[in-house]
Amino acid sequence: MKRIVILGGGESGAGAAVLAKKQGFDVFLSDLSEIKPEYKALLNKYEIIWEEKQHTEGLILNANEVIKSPGIPDKAPMIKKLHALGIPIISEIEFAGRYTQAKMICITGSNGKTTTTMLVYHILKNAGLNVGLAGNVGQSLALQVAVDSFDYYVVELSSFQLDGMTEFKADIAILLNITPDHLDRYEYNFQNYVDSKFRITQNQTAEDAFIFWENDPVIKAELAKRNIQSAMYPFAIERTEKTKAFIENDDLIIKTIKSLFTMPTTELALQGMHNTYNSMAAGLAASIVNVRKESIRQSMQDFQGVEHRLEYVATVKNIRFINDSKATNVNSCWYALQSMKTPVVLILGGTDKGNDYSEIEALVHDKVKALIFMGLDNSPLHKFFDGKVSKITDVQSIEDAVTTAYEMASDGDTVLLSPCCASFDLFKSYEDRGKQFKACVRNL
Repeated sequence: MKRIVILGGGESGAGAAVLAKKQGFDVFLSDLSEIKPEYKALLNKYEIIWEEKQHTEGLILNANEVIKSPGIPDKAPMIKKLHALGIPIISEIEFAGRYTQAKMICITGSNGKTTTTMLVYHILKNAGLNVGLAGNVGQSLALQVAVDSFDYYVVELSSFQLDGMTEFKADIAILLNITPDHLDRYEYNFQNYVDSKFRITQNQTAEDAFIFWENDPVIKAELAKRNIQSAMYPFAIERTEKTKAFIENDDLIIKTIKSLFTMPTTELALQGMHNTYNSMAAGLAASIVNVRKESIRQSMQDFQGVEHRLEYVATVKNIRFINDSKATNVNSCWYALQSMKTPVVLILGGTDKGNDYSEIEALVHDKVKALIFMGLDNSPLHKFFDGKVSKITDVQSIEDAVTTAYEMASDGDTVLLSPCCASFDLFKSYEDRGKQFKACVRNL
């Protein structure tokens, strides 16, 4: 009997274990950390053998195939040992893809992928399609393949997930943009990260669709080098002869072989330039799977947005507080600052992934009146910003960040948490950071 070992007992690992068990494999799951109670309960329900807080080599290195959590880097000692033995290592998404005939709509990009994923899912679900939400959001794809039978899946894919995928194919691939991120995982070589993102098009045929931002310089350069097989659906603000979604006279226009869709941009639930791109990509995907125009329009009007992404929290004495905790890279913060209409008190900091802050320098100069650095090591931030903004303060907690920002802000200003960095120095996750920020704002 084929032995499948799963490394990591979170959402993706536990889901993969259930699917492997249902497919009749000999399954073992191992996690170096503690496994959450809900995942232990799931593993026990399916009588899956597991361990936590350790990796027992004798139970792992005898695997025929290993499914690894996207959070485990290739340089982890156990991964190196598996590679040395030639044992194949795949991702949960790759594994799940083997056991379903459902159509896969897959979204990646350095920024905007969660919003776009949620919007595509919202449109398809409202249109009455039998659709599941998976990947970086929603439930594990493997678990849904094991226990549900959806006709479509909308899957958000990070570069880490794409790295473990070889045979998997997206029926519709969406690539929103590519800017430097996670370079610590890619030997600080940007091309490695770009190659990883472009894996979303691998195995696509002429029957499949590739939706992408036409004016992204990195995507543009890459397309010139690659021979992509799928039908191309570029989107941009200004159209060229190839553009399939664009803006004309303040209308969002989506033009596919089958249909022509128009909608005033003022009616879009998601406002701001970056969100216009997200809406274009989602609208194209929905048009390709033949969702009715009225249905697309309705869903684009009533979409609620994503928690921790430019999320309005409250206005206290005419000072607006915005939670953009999901901005874990510099480009995300650039989008946030670009959409600000008032002077900003900006909270930055966390685990720096080799960030280049020059991308937001001009926007900080134009819009930011004060900076608050919240992290255990703020030296990279000081090195870049000292002398460029008149008021800079260091804090060690979210409470101090909120109260300091409140004191520094004037009538009509915006306090923006858009950290540019990962959250793991002071918080469990960016969600934890965002929730604590909101709680502190509401206590003012």
